[in-house]
Amino acid sequence: MSDPLAVARRAGLEARSLGVLVRSGLIAPDLPHRTLGVVRAVARYGAFGGLLSAGAARHGDRDGLVDDAGTLTYRELDERSNAVAHALRERGVRAGDGVAILARNHRGFVDACFGAGKLGARMILLNTDFAGPQIREVADREGTRVLICDDEYVPLLHAGGAPVIAEAELERLATTGDTGPLPRPSEHSRVIILTSGTTGTPKGASRAEPKSLIQLGALFGKVPFRAQETHVIGAPLFHALGFAAMAFSMALGATMVVHRRFDPATFADDLTGADAAVAVPVMMRRVLALDDLGTRSFPRLRILFMGGSQLGAELCREMTRAFGPVVYNLYGSTEVAYATIATPAELAIEPGSVGSPPPGAQVRVLDDAGKKLPTGTTGRIFVNNGFAFEGYTGGGTKEVIDGLMSTGDVGHFDRHGFLHVDGRDDEMIVSGAENVFPREVEELLAELDGVDEAAVIGVADDDFGQRLAAFVVRTPDSAVDADGVKAYVREHLARYKVPRDVTFVDELPRNPTGKILKRELVAQQ
Repeated sequence: MSDPLAVARRAGLEARSLGVLVRSGLIAPDLPHRTLGVVRAVARYGAFGGLLSAGAARHGDRDGLVDDAGTLTYRELDERSNAVAHALRERGVRAGDGVAILARNHRGFVDACFGAGKLGARMILLNTDFAGPQIREVADREGTRVLICDDEYVPLLHAGGAPVIAEAELERLATTGDTGPLPRPSEHSRVIILTSGTTGTPKGASRAEPKSLIQLGALFGKVPFRAQETHVIGAPLFHALGFAAMAFSMALGATMVVHRRFDPATFADDLTGADAAVAVPVMMRRVLALDDLGTRSFPRLRILFMGGSQLGAELCREMTRAFGPVVYNLYGSTEVAYATIATPAELAIEPGSVGSPPPGAQVRVLDDAGKKLPTGTTGRIFVNNGFAFEGYTGGGTKEVIDGLMSTGDVGHFDRHGFLHVDGRDDEMIVSGAENVFPREVEELLAELDGVDEAAVIGVADDDFGQRLAAFVVRTPDSAVDADGVKAYVREHLARYKVPRDVTFVDELPRNPTGKILKRELVAQQ
C-alpha cells in the first residue's frame, strides 16, 4: 500500500517541476496544430526518440544546429533523421536492436542518434578515443546490429562484426532518403552510455527515457536554461554530459553550436554570441590560457555549465574572474546521472564544492556499514534521484543501500550543506597506516604559483606500504622544483600527505571528457 506522505511529496515535486518547466519555456502555450504535433511525436517515438519531431512541430524553421558544415533547422534535422531511420530499417534494424555510433560533434551524430531513436533501437555511444580493436570489441559485446562511424575510423575497423555505415554514406542517406514519418516502434529507444574506463574496461550503462518531470525540473530549477537561446556544446556528445546537453537543448528549441574538434579560440569566439555553454573543465583551462581572451566580450553569456570531471577551486575562481558569476558545476556519474549542482552563489562561498542536491534528489555520505556520517566526515557518496541507470549491459549494478546508489566516490558535506568530492573510493592511499585521498593534495598544488595542474597517485613502498607520487604540469617560465612542491604541501597539510616523488610532465593523460587517466601514470612508475 502506498505511503500517503510519499505520494503527496511526489505530487508536490511534480507540481513544482511543472512550474519550473513553464518558466523555462520548455512547456508553453502554443498554436493547437503545434501542440498536437508535439503530442503525436512523443506518443509515436517516445520522449527521446520524438525530440526532433517535437522540435520540428514547435520550432520548424528555427536554427537547430550549427556545425562546421553550416546550419540546419529543426525541420531539416527531423527530415534527415527520418531518412536515416528508413535506411536503417531497410537494413533490418528493429526496436531493441543495437546501433553503435562512433562520431564526433557534428550533424552526423544527431542524424544517427535520432534515426536509431525513431526505430526504438538501443543507441550505443562509443568513445571517440577508442583504438581499433576496442571499437569492435565493445560494439560486439553490446550486441551491435549496425555500426555508424566517422570516416576517420574506417581504417581502424577489422573485418567481421556488424556492417558499417561510414560518414560519407550517412550524409548521402540523410540527404536523399525517404523523409516521411516512421511506423510506431514496438518499444521506445534506450541509450547505452559507456563508463569512462579510467580504472578499467568501459562498461555499458543502460538508461531508459525519464518518466517524470522531476528530473528536468531538478536541472532547470538550479540552472536557468531558457527556451530558444543559443547553446554552445563543447563536451563530447557521446558522453553523458554532452548527450544530456543535446537533449535538453532540443527540448528547449535552442540553437546548438558544435564543432568536430575542440579549439579554444573557436570556442571563445562562439561564447561571444552564446547564452549558455556546456563544457568539461580541461576545455575551460585551455580557453583561459588564450592570450587575447581579454579582448573578447560575452554580453549574453549567463551559464557556463561544467561537468564530466573535477572542476576544482582554483579553476572555478579563474573562470569567475574571466566570465563573471555564471559558473554552474554538476556532479554525478554515468550510473546515477546527477547528484548535486553548484550554483554561482554556492561556488562564491565554497568554490571547491559541488554544491547541494536539487529538489527531489537525496545524497548521503555513508560509512562502510551503511550508516550516515556527520558533517565534515568523509565517507562513500550515495544518491537517489529517481533516474538511476537500469544496470550494466554485461550484468551487475552499483551498490544500493536504502534505495540510494553508490557513485563510486568518497566525499563529505560541509557546514553549508555543500558536498565536497574527496576522490574515488578505490583511489584511497594507505601510507604508514594513514588514509590519504589524492584530491586534497591535487587541489592544494593547483594553488601553488608556477603549477598549472597536478595529479597524485599511490605507489608501492617497502617501508610505508604506499607512498604518494605527484605528477606536476608547470606554467610557462615556471621555476618551481620538486623541493618547492614538497615544501608547499608540508606547510599546508599533514606530513604523511607530502609526495615522496615529484615528476614534472608537459601534460597529464586524459580521456575526452578531461578525466585524468591515472592508470597511465601508474605505468610510468
